[in-house]
Amino acid sequence: MATQAKRRRGPSSARAAVFAAPSEVSGAGPSHCARLSQVAGPVGGGDPDPVAGFLSWCRCVGLELSPKVAVSRKGTVAGYGMVAQDGVEPGELLFAVPRAVLLSQHTCSISGLLERERGALQSQSGWVPLLLALLHELQAPASRWSPYFALWPELGSLEHPMFWPEEERRRLLQGTGVPEAVEKDLANIRSEYSSIVLPFMEAHPDLFSPRVRSPELYHQLVALVMAYSFQEPLEEEEDEKEPNPPLMVPAADILNHVANHNANLEYSPNCLRMVATQLIPKGHEIFNTYGQMANWQLIHMYGFVEPYPDNTDDTADIQMVTVREAAVQGTKVEAERLLLCERWDYLCKLEMVGEEGAFVIGREEVLTEEELTTTLKVLCMPAEEFREFKDQDGWGNDEKEEDSLTIRNIPKLKESWRQLLRDSVLLTLKTYATDLKAEQDLLSNKAVYAKLSWREQQALQVRYGQKMILHQLLEMTG
Repeated sequence: MATQAKRRRGPSSARAAVFAAPSEVSGAGPSHCARLSQVAGPVGGGDPDPVAGFLSWCRCVGLELSPKVAVSRKGTVAGYGMVAQDGVEPGELLFAVPRAVLLSQHTCSISGLLERERGALQSQSGWVPLLLALLHELQAPASRWSPYFALWPELGSLEHPMFWPEEERRRLLQGTGVPEAVEKDLANIRSEYSSIVLPFMEAHPDLFSPRVRSPELYHQLVALVMAYSFQEPLEEEEDEKEPNPPLMVPAADILNHVANHNANLEYSPNCLRMVATQLIPKGHEIFNTYGQMANWQLIHMYGFVEPYPDNTDDTADIQMVTVREAAVQGTKVEAERLLLCERWDYLCKLEMVGEEGAFVIGREEVLTEEELTTTLKVLCMPAEEFREFKDQDGWGNDEKEEDSLTIRNIPKLKESWRQLLRDSVLLTLKTYATDLKAEQDLLSNKAVYAKLSWREQQALQVRYGQKMILHQLLEMTG
C-alpha cells in the first residue's frame, strides 16, 4: 500500500480507518441543526432549554467553562457553537474537560463487559466498542451523559453523503473521490453490524433494548462518531502502535471548524484543555480544527465544506493508476509497455505507489512529494538508467533542485516529467462530469447559485476547489 500524504490529519486527529477518521474536533455544519429524537427514553426527552441543562451538567461533573465563552446558536456558522462573550487572549483557557467526563468504551457503564469481550469486538474500524457504548447509554434510563446527548444533532438530519441517494451522490460528486470512499464505508458498516454488533446486542438483551437493535440507528451513530468523536494522538515514540480508539468529548464537540481556526485541543494526564491560539474579539465564534482537511474530506466525514477560497487546506488527488495510464499512453511499441510494467512493479516494491493510492496536491505544496518525485523519475528515466537504478536498489541523496517537486518548482522539472504530469492531470479532469468553466459560471451567478439545493452547493464547492488546483498544475506544466 502506498504511503499516505504527509499532511492528511491534524496534531490530535484520528486514524484514516475503514470508516473515515474521527477528528480533533466535533463535526459542524448543517448536521448540528436539531436534537436527537430517534431514540426514546431520556435522550431528547423534551428539555425546553437543552443548553441550560447541559451547562448545569457541566458544573456538576467539573467541566469548567471560562466565563468568557457561551454555547449558542446565535452568531455561529451552523447550529450550536461557542462564542466569545469577552475578548480572549492567545493561550487563554476556554474550558477543561476532566477525563472522567469523556464518553468512551472505558468510561461507559458497560466498560467491564466491553473489556472482557474485547477479542470478540475487534474490527477493521476499531470503533465497535465505542458504538456499543453509545447504543447502551442512549437507552439507559439514567445515563450520566443524558444532558450531553440533548445537544447532539437529530440523527435523521445528518448530511453526510452516505445518507444521500446513490444517484445523487454519484451525479454531484463524480470525480471527487467521495462516492468511492462512501461505498467502502457502507460496506464496512453493514459487515460490522451484522457480524459483530447485532450478535453482541442479542447476546445481552438486558443491556440493549429492541429499539436500539437497528441497522439504521447503527449507521447514523457511525456517522456521528465520524463527525463528532476525537482521537488522542500517539506520542512520537508510539507512532508504530495501533491508533487510540475514538472517544466523545463533551463541550469540545460543540465547536465548529474552519481552516483558519482560533482554538486548539490539548491533551494532559488529567483533562483535555481547549486553548485559544489567537486573539478572539468579543462576539466572534470560537473555532477548533479537525486537522488540515480538504473539502472532499470535510463533506465525506462531516457533511459540509468551506466555500472557495476559504479552505486553504484544500487538495486535489491524482490517482496513482492514472499516472500509470498516462505513461502507457506515451508508449509506442510492446517492448516499451513491458518495460513500463517493470518500472511500475518496482515502484510498488518500493511502496511508492499502490493500486488504490493517490498523489495529493495542495494549493501551495505537493503533499506526496517523495512518492510523486520518485514515480516521475522512474517512469521517465532512460531504459539503461533504470537498469542501473534497479541494480543499485535506488539512489542516494543526489536530488537536484530542478527535481524538487514543490509547486513553485514544477515549471523547472524535466520536460518528460512535466509532460507525464500534464497528461495525468488531463486524464484526472476527464473523470468529472462538468468542466471548470461550468463551475465558474454557477459560482459567479449569485441568483443561479442561490437556487441550487444545499447539497448541490456543497458538491460544487468540492469540485471547483479540486479543479482550480488541477488547472494550476496544467498551467505550470504547459
